[in-house]
Amino acid sequence: MLENVDVIVVGAGHAGCEASYATSKLGFKTLLITLNKNNIADMPCNPSIGGTAKGIVVREIDALGGIMGKIADFSLFQIKMLNNAKGPAVRSLRAQEDKILYPKNMLKKLSENKNLYILENSVKNIVVENNKVVGVILENNEIVKSKIVILTTGTYLNSEVLIGENKKSEGPHGEKNEKFLSKNLAKLGFKIQRLKTGTPPRIKNDSINFDILKKECGDDLYYTFSFDDKPYYKKENQRCCYLLYTNEKTHQIILDNLNKSSMYGGYVTGVGPRYCPSIEDKLVRFKDKNRHQLFLEPESDFYDEWYLQGFSTSMPTHIQEQMVHSLKGLENAQITKYAYAIEYDAIDPLQLKNTLETKIVENLFTAGQINGTSGYEEAASQGLIAGINASLKLKNKKPLILKRNEAYIGVLIDDLVTKGTNEPYRLLTSRAEFRLLLRHDNADIRLRKYGYEVGLINENQYNLLQEKQEILKNIIEYMNNRYLSKSELLALNIENNNSYNLSKLLKRPEIKIDDIKNLIPIEMSDDIKNQIEVSIKYEGYIKKEEKNVEKLLNLENKKIPQNIDYKKITNLATEAKEKLEKIRPTTVAQASRISGVNPSDISMLLIYLKKEYSNE
Repeated sequence: MLENVDVIVVGAGHAGCEASYATSKLGFKTLLITLNKNNIADMPCNPSIGGTAKGIVVREIDALGGIMGKIADFSLFQIKMLNNAKGPAVRSLRAQEDKILYPKNMLKKLSENKNLYILENSVKNIVVENNKVVGVILENNEIVKSKIVILTTGTYLNSEVLIGENKKSEGPHGEKNEKFLSKNLAKLGFKIQRLKTGTPPRIKNDSINFDILKKECGDDLYYTFSFDDKPYYKKENQRCCYLLYTNEKTHQIILDNLNKSSMYGGYVTGVGPRYCPSIEDKLVRFKDKNRHQLFLEPESDFYDEWYLQGFSTSMPTHIQEQMVHSLKGLENAQITKYAYAIEYDAIDPLQLKNTLETKIVENLFTAGQINGTSGYEEAASQGLIAGINASLKLKNKKPLILKRNEAYIGVLIDDLVTKGTNEPYRLLTSRAEFRLLLRHDNADIRLRKYGYEVGLINENQYNLLQEKQEILKNIIEYMNNRYLSKSELLALNIENNNSYNLSKLLKRPEIKIDDIKNLIPIEMSDDIKNQIEVSIKYEGYIKKEEKNVEKLLNLENKKIPQNIDYKKITNLATEAKEKLEKIRPTTVAQASRISGVNPSDISMLLIYLKKEYSNE
């Protein structure tokens, strides 16, 4: 028998890396079990980190003390700010990552931790005693005991890879999968659902005609995901991506062969991602579109493959050849790796607490695609929260539960445990009611205090945050009290006899912070300038959202006892009783977000709570 540990993390994808890093850094002996050490933090799909909303999640991970942002900064060869021409609520970083360097850098980071041990093996079952997990059973029937188990199995649970009518029981890259664990979880009472995702073909570099494609290069500014990093790259050395489109010929090939795809041929049983569909699904769902946007993205400096983003498919290989060759610039392309769909098992996230501990088995946590999500960033954020809450539970401390107004991570987890999902969940800015408060620029101000309190942010990092907040406060105070003379206004081409302070001036749409920075005798970094500009220009909108948050917090503060019997609440709709009984929300606010629970049901619940629990 292997030596006992405090925490076992099963799976070393992006969720498993964050979970094991958190628990080991917080002082707990952690065993990270993976099928293949070389696939730690693997990127089986697109070679990028970030994107709309997702880039903000990476900043939040860093603010809390996680490592995805730092590894991404160290491994990128292009970075840009998406939606820069739009409002600050939707701006997010996206970086093209070297998919060879990223896993290597992650493994190196994890290996530096003295409390973390990595084991290459397969877990076929968990050991449960008195409804509490106490370890895992390995493939060879060896038992490893632990106090906590965190399952972060990605797409490897009973997975099957599909290309046309061909189906193989394997994981991404043709690797071994985990055949037994999900069946054993079902025996314990977990509801298992079948999900599906996919990936596009990879194209050989010297078979692409780049000359006729439009370049999409990185920004001419320096950015980092991490609040602690300085850029490691030179902006002039960033690699470009290339833009191309499908055409009528492409569409005709796909439509003529639709029944040969795994999805439309009836070979797929799992539900695919609505917001990242296959190319054949796009054609069926968006019949009015005569073309669809695609990108060629470099995968690594170590080999010459390009990722054809937006062209995910499960067509047979000979049809994929025709599809690719119909695209402008890829007439003579060589496919180095064919696209495929992959089906896998996941649990119903309604069986989770908002700490990511399961309701079925105590001390068992889950994170990532096993919870029904898609995306590296969504997985990593869950892994970090699961690792933090597992550690806090071992210390008998209050868990970290981020509210919807505090973080996209809070929105993600609340959506999962309150609403559930029957398709791979993808985080979008539209899912956040308070997205103007959940910006790229202020993730450290929102969350770094939590990282410091749990122990993942050190004293120096926290002091730097406090210094930054002091600078912001001093600059805004100065701008509110610094009034301009007529000559200063005229120098800025403003003819106005009214009294103007710098804050009022900055609210004018044509005035930028750089136009008036010389009037402010306080040194400002680009980060500070950006935050000043956003907080002053959008002050009215921000205050409006903060008022809405106050209303939400009133309901968040109304706790629901977990021993409540919903059947005793008169005038509560039957559907509401069933949903409330199943999900067992912890607050009235969470109850109000459950599908099928109406405002009238909430009114009845509030009356009952006041009557029955007012003295508690």
